[in-house]
Amino acid sequence: MIYLELFLTFFQIGLFTFGGGASMIPIIQQEVVSNGWLTEEQLLQYIAISESTPGPIAINMATFIGSTQGGILGSVLATLGVVLPSFIIILLIAAIFTRFAQYAGVQTVLKTIRPVVVGMIIAAGAYLVVTAIGIQNYTSISFDLRSVIITAVLALIMILYKLIFKKQIPVIAFILVAASVGLVAYII
Repeated sequence: MIYLELFLTFFQIGLFTFGGGASMIPIIQQEVVSNGWLTEEQLLQYIAISESTPGPIAINMATFIGSTQGGILGSVLATLGVVLPSFIIILLIAAIFTRFAQYAGVQTVLKTIRPVVVGMIIAAGAYLVVTAIGIQNYTSISFDLRSVIITAVLALIMILYKLIFKKQIPVIAFILVAASVGLVAYII
């Protein structure tokens, strides 16, 4: 039964989200926590691991979550579930889009979806920041001081890099710096 649940849950997530993996995080969070597959804290750890490993975050999260709930078969089915809707939709769009792209209705739908995607990505980012600094619920707020310090140090590093080198810090370098700062903060 868990295999069917994993497939259907991630199929729905893949079917009803637009904008890539980051926009899927709030829906994954809702589904995974409500099904009791992970706690909020475990989910945050999975997000961090999924961001740090190669590949799209939604696929990585589906694979990791499926693995914890159903082993190898669970990871395969959850991953297939999250990927299959996009695969089918892209095949259909590729077959018909060139004929309909110029119509005003199609352009309107695409323009309408953009702000929704941006909002979902902002919500996912806000969720990650709030959870990372230790706010688990809004009735009893307790900050994880180390997380707040790590967040401030990383923000300062990003700003200084931008000011000194006049460009964004390379993502891989920033991941390595963030991992180093986190290790130092939690080892001390």
